[in-house]
Amino acid sequence: MPIRVTLDQMLARRRMKAKELAQRIGITEANLSLLRTGKVKGLRFETLARICAALECQPADLLEYDSDPADLDAGSEAGGGDAE
Repeated sequence: MPIRVTLDQMLARRRMKAKELAQRIGITEANLSLLRTGKVKGLRFETLARICAALECQPADLLEYDSDPADLDAGSEAGGGDAE
């Protein structure tokens, strides 16, 4: 996946534990853990906005794009097309 979640780095900069962030934004620690490890395929803008508000940051501070075109080709071959 060419998008990487850099939430752990932002948590470290803000000296905040994942448990505290999960409580502040109203999601489970398990779901936040999945997001932190990049194991989710989507993220609601509402959740992203809550994370940004709690960490006083911008979405670009939490996401990174790796421009390797091979990552995009692998996803389309596996039948992972865009949502409707």
